[in-house]
Amino acid sequence: MNKIVDKKYFSENVVWFEVEAPLIAKSRRAGHFVIVRSGEKGERIPLTIASSDVAKGTIEIVVQAVGGSSKKLCELNVGDYITDVVGPLGQATHIENYGTVVCVGGGVGVAPMLPIIEAMKKAGNRVISVLAARNKDLVILEEQVSKYSDEVIIMTNDGSAGHQGVAPDGFEMVANREKVDLCVTIGPAIMMKFVSLTTQKYNVPTMASLNTIMVDGTGMCGACRITVGGKTKFVCVDGPEFDAHQVDFDEMLMRLKAYDNIK
Repeated sequence: MNKIVDKKYFSENVVWFEVEAPLIAKSRRAGHFVIVRSGEKGERIPLTIASSDVAKGTIEIVVQAVGGSSKKLCELNVGDYITDVVGPLGQATHIENYGTVVCVGGGVGVAPMLPIIEAMKKAGNRVISVLAARNKDLVILEEQVSKYSDEVIIMTNDGSAGHQGVAPDGFEMVANREKVDLCVTIGPAIMMKFVSLTTQKYNVPTMASLNTIMVDGTGMCGACRITVGGKTKFVCVDGPEFDAHQVDFDEMLMRLKAYDNIK
């Protein structure tokens, strides 16, 4: 059992939690995720670790209420306990001094992007962060991202904050004015697909985190099976990050639609 020590609402359906998990806080690295379960019969939910505090023995996770299990989790309050928090899982992000790194996060994808932004900055990179959302109310973690970024570009579909446009537009704003050595993108699959197509035009190596397709988180269920460079990979054990230019995003998008018609 892991105690919730703090909780904030980023929006009506997006909740930030700080949870006691001292061993995970001590060993986690950028890119790692945890499996959480609320209730003895609760569904296993994979969530990327947004941050941690080793001194306090806590980790931070961001949950979007989209189904029964995630809604149940979001209803928990400070002092309540999450039944299980297992991790850290997955492969950590490869961090080095690339030069100029553009980190493109969409919606709640900004949460798993935050530790990568921090690690890239501490490795000596010039970090430019692009935060994309449908409107200003859905832009999250701007203050925390700014702490580790040389520049933050806000993109909203309706122009209610920052620049009007979508995530790839934010990348192009940077690529049109200076050399970019690496792009990292996390967010909805359709967003990552078009960010990848855009970075290909500029010959910029790109990493995409595909955590959105994970279910079980251990490689046993096969739900996160994808094709990368013509080979089958499992996001939860081989990733969650892959060379975006090698990912078959169309296949991934089709698989994400498998349950669209289930009521």
